[in-house]
Amino acid sequence: MSDVKISAEPRNEFGKGAARRIRREERVPAVVYGHGTDPVHVTLPGHDLMMALKTSNVLITLDIEGRQELVIPKAVQREAIRGFLVHIDLLVVKRGEKVTVEIPVVVEGELAPGGGLLEHVLNTLPVEAEATNIPESVTVSVAGLTIGDSVLAKDVKLPAGSSLAVEPEDVVVQVLQPQAEEPAADAGTEEEAG
Repeated sequence: MSDVKISAEPRNEFGKGAARRIRREERVPAVVYGHGTDPVHVTLPGHDLMMALKTSNVLITLDIEGRQELVIPKAVQREAIRGFLVHIDLLVVKRGEKVTVEIPVVVEGELAPGGGLLEHVLNTLPVEAEATNIPESVTVSVAGLTIGDSVLAKDVKLPAGSSLAVEPEDVVVQVLQPQAEEPAADAGTEEEAG
């Protein structure tokens, strides 16, 4: 789990025009909330934030005018086509506190021969973990699985200190029978109809 430090500036301009000005300055509007405190509106340096978000569930130490806040990203809004950051919500966390986050599921191994198709039912797995010890991902082995086999959430080995935040019987990945393609329509029937 990486801890990134970013300087934040308080923001008191709101609305579309203000947000556009902030983004032109290569900064990102953000809201910091949690632990019963009033939301704090800030701007963050766009490049630093983009680099921090390359790690899922990154722990960020914000410096807001000399006051340190430990936060994790809760909601990230990106521009649809170019993908640049538009807005981010950050949740205040305390060291030792448990938080529920979605961590990526990484699949490894080869299916048993037989032509089965692997379906990723859950691409991320909701887990509860200590805010300062959030796993970057979980690995699921599909080695030797055949058609009809599946891996359930309870079968996934979680890092120490983490627990499932989803039903244990929920399917993470499963092996399906490939669907047979329908035969192409006979070209001769079209000619007879015309």
